[in-house]
Amino acid sequence: MSGEQRPFIWFVVGLLAGAALAIVGLTLAKRVRPAPIVIVPPELTPTAAPTPTPGPIQVFVNGQVAAPAVYTLPPQSRVADAIAAANGFTDEADTAVVNLALSLNDGAQVYVPATGDNAPPPPVVVSQPAAGNQPTAAAPADTGGLININTATLEELDALPGIGPSTAQKILDHRDENGRFNAIEDIMNVSGIGEAKFDQIKELITVTDNEQ
Repeated sequence: MSGEQRPFIWFVVGLLAGAALAIVGLTLAKRVRPAPIVIVPPELTPTAAPTPTPGPIQVFVNGQVAAPAVYTLPPQSRVADAIAAANGFTDEADTAVVNLALSLNDGAQVYVPATGDNAPPPPVVVSQPAAGNQPTAAAPADTGGLININTATLEELDALPGIGPSTAQKILDHRDENGRFNAIEDIMNVSGIGEAKFDQIKELITVTDNEQ
């Protein structure tokens, strides 16, 4: 190879090398770039508004039950729960008229009559409180079915027909100031209790303890 041909050969080699690099560059440029990853957070699920939790209820259980009193029961309790809290029926209870499945509200009264009992209250065994009205009721059974007006609580006196909370409190105040009632007629010495109201309750009260 002559000296004049060498520069020409190197020139051709350079052209070929440049062309090869250009082809490689174009190939790399045409490669598809991967799409960017986008993280989308999940949509927030709306939460339900909190609902208030119902509290316990108070129910007055009296009549032919072993332990008549005011009992605190869980919400959504039924008559069966109230009877169980009062240690069950007595032997004289007329269980056929008691609806054990009936739901109870706060302030309700469950009265269990005796078999053949014609005394008030009438056949309505469970009374729910109504605005402005006092529940109809008869006496607890801790003194043979009668309320001892010398030892009765406010709730027991309030359960008597025609005796509301204010009159029941007057009976307690009179008892504290003047001592025991010697006869059931002495309750007419309490302000607000006349002969008409006494006639409503005279068959339901006593001044004699069960032990005597």
